[in-house]
Amino acid sequence: MADVLVVGGGPAGRGMAAACADLGLRVTLVDPAPRRRWPHTYACWRAELPATVAEGAVASAATRTTAVGTRPHPLHGHYCVLDNSALHRLLHRDGIREVAGTVVEVEHHTARRTVRLREGGELNAAVLVDASGSNRVLSGGRPDRVASEQTAVGVTVPSEHAEPLVPTGHGVFMDWRPARPDEDSWPSFLYAVPLPGGRTLLEETALARRPGLPLATLRRRLRARLWAAGVPISEAGPEERVRFPLDDPLPERRRTEPFGTVPFGAAAGLVHPATGFSVADVLRSAPLVAAALSDGLERDPVTAARGARSVLWPVSALTTRQLRLRAAEGLLAMPPRVVPEFFDVFFDMPLPRRRAFLSPSASPRECGGAMSELFRRAPWWLRRRLVVGGLVGPSSPSGGELERPVHHGSE
Repeated sequence: MADVLVVGGGPAGRGMAAACADLGLRVTLVDPAPRRRWPHTYACWRAELPATVAEGAVASAATRTTAVGTRPHPLHGHYCVLDNSALHRLLHRDGIREVAGTVVEVEHHTARRTVRLREGGELNAAVLVDASGSNRVLSGGRPDRVASEQTAVGVTVPSEHAEPLVPTGHGVFMDWRPARPDEDSWPSFLYAVPLPGGRTLLEETALARRPGLPLATLRRRLRARLWAAGVPISEAGPEERVRFPLDDPLPERRRTEPFGTVPFGAAAGLVHPATGFSVADVLRSAPLVAAALSDGLERDPVTAARGARSVLWPVSALTTRQLRLRAAEGLLAMPPRVVPEFFDVFFDMPLPRRRAFLSPSASPRECGGAMSELFRRAPWWLRRRLVVGGLVGPSSPSGGELERPVHHGSE
C-alpha cells in the first residue's frame, strides 16, 4: 500500500509526487497517460520559481517585457517559458510507481483508500491527492455553476516574422490594443513570448469572461491582428488552445478531509482568479504540502489531509483570495472600452504594489493596499466604474479588517 496516491500527471501532480518521494513516502501516481508530453506552454516570472526549476527547466526568457493598455509600460524581471520536457525530467523519481489509468470509484476505510480504475484493477493508499485539475475527480467533481474562464488561441511563427508585433527576444505580457480600432465587443489582448529555435508564440487571450470567449472568436481576432501587422501565418506551428476556469470555489472540507483526500493545483483553487497564473505557485508549495502530509501520516490520514489544507489555505490566504475574487468580478463588469485604460493605471503603479496583487504569496494587507492604491490613482470616471463593478472603492477593507476569516476557498 502506498502512503500517497496522486491522481493527475500534470505539473501539479508530478510536483507533489516528487516532493512526497523526496521525504521518503511511498508514492503512486495515476494518470491516463503518465508519460505524455504536456501540450501547453507554461510561462511565469523567473523570480517566482523554485531555484531548481529556474536553473534547470527554463527554455527561454524575454530580455524585455512590455504591457500595453493604451500605451506601453516596461516591466521588470525575467519572464520565462518553461521547458516541459526538462521539467518532466526534473520531477521524475525512480521510486514513484506510475500507473496508466482513469479513476472511476473510490472506497474509504479508516486507514486506507481504495481506488478502482476503468481499465481494471485497484490501488490502495493512506492519503489521496487530487491533482486532476478542474475536473476534481476526487473532490466532488465540477461545481454546478458557470465559471469565469480564461481562453486563448495561439500560433508559433519565426521570430523575424513576428517583428512587427514584438522585437526578437522580447515579450508582450498583454497588449490590449485591438486589431480593429472600432471593435467594441468583449476585449482580448495579444500575448507574445520567445521560444527556443528562433520562434515566437503569438496568442490572442481573453483574460476572463463568464462563460469564456469562444475560441473561434479568438482565432478570428488573432488572424486579423496578424494580417493587419503583416505577419505571415503560412509557416505557423500547431495551434495552441487554452480554456480553464478561474473562479471555482474551494473544494468543501466535508468532501475531502474526513476521507484523507487533499486537493492540489487547480483542483484546490490554486489558480489566480484575475490572471490565471498557477504553475509557479504549485511548484513552490508542493514541498510544504508534502511536509504536512508526512507529519500528519504519523498520526492518521485525516490529520494529514487537515494539515495539508492548512498549509495551502491559511486564513490570510483565504482573505487574499476573497479580495482577488472581488477584483475579478469588477473586471468582468467593466465596459470593454474602459479595460485598456484600467490597465494603464494598474501598470503605472509602483512595482511592489503590482506584485502584491499578482504574487501568490501576498498578504491580505499587501493585496488590499494595492487595490486601494489603484483606486487613488484612477481618474474620477474610472473610479466610478471601479465602485459600480465592485472592484475597489472607498469602503475597501484595509489594515486589520483584512485578517477576519472568510468562507471561500505574476509579475
